[in-house]
Amino acid sequence: MNTLAPLFRHTVGFDRFDEWLETALRSDQSNGYPPYDIVREGEGSYQVVMAVAGFRREDLTITVQENVLRITGKPAEQTPSESRHWLHRGIARRAFERTFRLAEHVRVEDASLNDGLLVVTLTRVVPESHKPRQVPINGERTLNDQ
Repeated sequence: MNTLAPLFRHTVGFDRFDEWLETALRSDQSNGYPPYDIVREGEGSYQVVMAVAGFRREDLTITVQENVLRITGKPAEQTPSESRHWLHRGIARRAFERTFRLAEHVRVEDASLNDGLLVVTLTRVVPESHKPRQVPINGERTLNDQ
């Protein structure tokens, strides 16, 4: 079964199909690491939830510049321990960078790290000047009144 999920990757806050399509056709960064979800919490409220097991707060950087949200992770250098011998190493702790193009007027509110999940909260704030306004209809006017 075909899914529209690729259309929703790497964009947050877009409500128009053509922008989703443009993003879906761009080259995807998907080596799949780290996995993430984009959640629409309500009208104009979004979350990017990224699985970052093994990373500490100081290993992660979140920046926003020119409508691009960039999340990078660089694990701290670990000194080899003579008492530690890995039998299986399944938790990836490699460096990564994920970028998300934000729609106009989407603002990053905050970020939290809990139980290995990084949650970045976004809000779409449309300025009053960009919101639709109703135009009152005045009394009768004829073409000769102009």
